[in-house]
Amino acid sequence: MRQRREAQLNLSHTMPRSEIGRELQAMSMILDENPGILDLVHEDLVGHTNPHTGRNGMTAEQTLRCAILKQYRELSYEELAFHLEDSAAFRAFARPGHGQRFGTSALQDNIKAISERTWEAVIRTLVRYAAEKGVEKGRTVRVDSTATETDVHYPRDSR
Repeated sequence: MRQRREAQLNLSHTMPRSEIGRELQAMSMILDENPGILDLVHEDLVGHTNPHTGRNGMTAEQTLRCAILKQYRELSYEELAFHLEDSAAFRAFARPGHGQRFGTSALQDNIKAISERTWEAVIRTLVRYAAEKGVEKGRTVRVDSTATETDVHYPRDSR
């Protein structure tokens, strides 16, 4: 608990006072108030990599926060890696260790390890939290879909 409080204080000092910085700070506080989410993500990451090779990997918290940044700003993995290197607000939100950098492949491997089941549980937890705080009733949830490439015959494909 003390570590989370220190992270919140550090975040408030390093976060720019821009609209994005304020939004990231608010999201960070919500994540800090729902630590059970990290256990769900951790379960997906355990066994995903070999702990005896390479450098220290990303924590469950860092992975979740990076995934949120990627979705929130609609970034590719390359763009996410750049912004995590370049932006003080993104670094404060993602909470990397001292001198820790996140490469494109590490971001992709870790974020993709989060299962669909885990995302559903994370979303349920956050919707329940928002309902308890009176922020959201959670009756309607917007769902994004992914477009896939397909052949379309000129002028129209009526099949």
